[in-house]
Amino acid sequence: MKIGILQTGHAPDELRPTTGDFADLFQRLLGGNGFNFVVYNVVDMEFPQAVSDCDGWLITGSKHGAYEDHAFIPPLETLIREIYAADLPLVGICFGHQIIAQALGGKVAKFDGGWAVGRQQYKINGTDYALNAWHQDQVITRPDDATVVGSNDFCTNAALVYGNRIFTVQPHPEFDTPVIDGLLKYRGPGNVPDAQLAQVRDDLDKPVDSPRLAAQIAQFFKERTLA
Repeated sequence: MKIGILQTGHAPDELRPTTGDFADLFQRLLGGNGFNFVVYNVVDMEFPQAVSDCDGWLITGSKHGAYEDHAFIPPLETLIREIYAADLPLVGICFGHQIIAQALGGKVAKFDGGWAVGRQQYKINGTDYALNAWHQDQVITRPDDATVVGSNDFCTNAALVYGNRIFTVQPHPEFDTPVIDGLLKYRGPGNVPDAQLAQVRDDLDKPVDSPRLAAQIAQFFKERTLA
């Protein structure tokens, strides 16, 4: 099965030599499932020729806001609607979760409650998960076609499904300890409150459930269902 990764942002320059770019994180996360990956740097205006170029699609995270004025956002929203109309499986993570909701009629905004960074607790599809997060923006209003399957007290619309076509989550299953540690150093200061960054550092060595969510994503691509 060929999965097209739509890369909507890049990892910090300081991290890329050791962790790779955002698309590399997903290839490691979903490795071993028989997928072949093709990466499209849509943030740099590199788009696929047609939605039929791949059997399924995944949209990565980004430092950009879905509501911001960037050249890649309108064509990406068009592509999302084309993928949905073509009935191909689509997965979105963080920014991907948000831009899919926005493209299909929802609303994304900067959350008044501040940031979620580092290890967070969620209930997704009836199961408890500890997952890393890094966001202030949220899906404030979900599209009519979306059903909530994951949330916590901070993020009501933390995971959404759109029938058997789309599965999106706000947290980052692809972010492991080195990535979070790097973000603390290179993207946290001046953005996230210092006390919150300190708490994330204290939790860096605690386990997360990324492999379990990766299995859910792989199953959605293959079977169009969640376990």
